Amino acid sequence: MADRRTQADFVRAFSTGWPEKEPHIMVLSLSTHQGTFDFALTKDQALKVAKTMQETAERLAEPKKA
Repeated sequence: MADRRTQADFVRAFSTGWPEKEPHIMVLSLSTHQGTFDFALTKDQALKVAKTMQETAERLAEPKKA
């Protein structure tokens, strides 16, 4: 595995949905300044990602005010 940096890139993520000929997967696209990366997820994987994101979002602190 590659070394991990301590600072993350800002990511724009969106689900592009279920490809017409591949209804058993969901495509998740992540965009950074380095490019766009597409990931195919099964239903179980998509639900796990969604659950983890929800749990993490609930623990986030309020944004800093300028």
